[in-house]
Amino acid sequence: MAEIVVGFDGSAGARVALEWAVAEAERWKAPVTAVTVVPRMVTVGAGAPMLGPVDREALQAMGDVTRAAADKAAAGHEVSIKVRAITGVPAEELLNASAGADLLVVGSRGHGGFARLLLGSVSSQCAHHADCPVVVVPSRPRG
Repeated sequence: MAEIVVGFDGSAGARVALEWAVAEAERWKAPVTAVTVVPRMVTVGAGAPMLGPVDREALQAMGDVTRAAADKAAAGHEVSIKVRAITGVPAEELLNASAGADLLVVGSRGHGGFARLLLGSVSSQCAHHADCPVVVVPSRPRG
């Protein structure tokens, strides 16, 4: 069975990508997995980067936000949506989550720091390195 994986970071662009993925999944009669990645804090100690502890409260909160957005996007559609809230490096974790998927969907811009860019670093990494087709959904209408 086909599966669509969609990245979700809570941004407006991610909401548009989630809605697009749900509509596409309904056409394919495929399940959707919405993946949200909470980055782990990195500190530099003794000259080497170290991952900080997992912020379980942030992970739970982001999972709840993703579930609410998924439920809203699925309203009126016959689509099964699973939510995964994980910690790690967003692009890396989305690529891992899409292994074996038929499609990876991401927004063109998330919460990254360079708003003037048309394509964010996560969507760019996914487009270049995924093992499945990738759709980058623009967050605003053209024109």
